[in-house]
Amino acid sequence: MNTSTRKLSLVIPAYNEEGSIETTIRAFHEAFKRNTIIHELLVINDNSKDSTESILVRLEAEIKELKHINNTPPNGFGFAVKKGLESYSGDYVVLVMADMSDDPEDAVKMFNKAIEGGYDAVFGSRFIKGGATYDYPVYKMFFNRIINNLLKVMFWMRYNDTTNAFKLYKRETMDGLKPFLSHHFNLTVELPLKAIVRGYTYAVVPNSWRNRKTGVAKLKLKEMGSRYFFIIL
Repeated sequence: MNTSTRKLSLVIPAYNEEGSIETTIRAFHEAFKRNTIIHELLVINDNSKDSTESILVRLEAEIKELKHINNTPPNGFGFAVKKGLESYSGDYVVLVMADMSDDPEDAVKMFNKAIEGGYDAVFGSRFIKGGATYDYPVYKMFFNRIINNLLKVMFWMRYNDTTNAFKLYKRETMDGLKPFLSHHFNLTVELPLKAIVRGYTYAVVPNSWRNRKTGVAKLKLKEMGSRYFFIIL
């Protein structure tokens, strides 16, 4: 199948990301142009208090593939992502963080894998051969491996990076995962677990992750522990 006939949407939730949002948008846009991928860059501005929105408005005048939506209250990561998943226009969708922690070439690799293999979803893993993490906080790594190994046992699956938000879904697959239950970062766990449990086909590819250089991380482990366990159960 010719990938040029398929459109890839990126859903990018953004809250106070003035230091990284332009770099992220330009990097993914350039990668998709190099690989002749029809694409949409959909940023959900989650009531940012800084200059994130003004940057988006300026970039929209230059990049025709870019569109931003202001998320009305209630705000928060999960609400912003759900807004994006209700609004994208592509045949496939990838959830991407606004802090440039994800590699654009990995999104290209996911897209090509989905097209070539006919998969319903393609998941990234930072913890298989070819994957990598850079400057990952030790305490977050510890928590990450506990949760992901627990999920492997509970769901009898081979996948080892369920909490990784960086994943691609076919539109029909995403529609089949609704309704969404999570309002916070646990949405990133809900989506792949539903896809696996409901029998959608998926492939796993290595991806890399880099800690943000600017801004403040939005994931708070103390708050998320019980929410992860709730959505798992």
